[in-house]
Amino acid sequence: MSAETSAMGPGKAAVLEAITATGSISAAGRALQMSYKRCWALVDEMNRCWKTPLVSATRGGPAQGACLTEEGRLVLDAFRDLERRLSDVTRDDPAYGTLVDNLRDAPLPSTAS
Repeated sequence: MSAETSAMGPGKAAVLEAITATGSISAAGRALQMSYKRCWALVDEMNRCWKTPLVSATRGGPAQGACLTEEGRLVLDAFRDLERRLSDVTRDDPAYGTLVDNLRDAPLPSTAS
């Protein structure tokens, strides 16, 4: 796996949750204020990274839409569980405190054109 590819992360977990809630990749993108192209790219990347696809999508016809596969539900649940457990462990860690103490309340405005 290249440095540019991450099989799972918070953004991809949010995409999986939005697909579960909406039943559609395009609706998931809208719910996350993300373009369809970006949302589909994240789904495609996840499906290529895991041994079994995480999202099943059907285009056209009355049965069109998307849903998580059994593997998708397992991976999402495991990721969110790991996030919760890591949060519990790091909350009182001095290194975590250093990171939090040095964050701005809000990001500076972008300087990108």
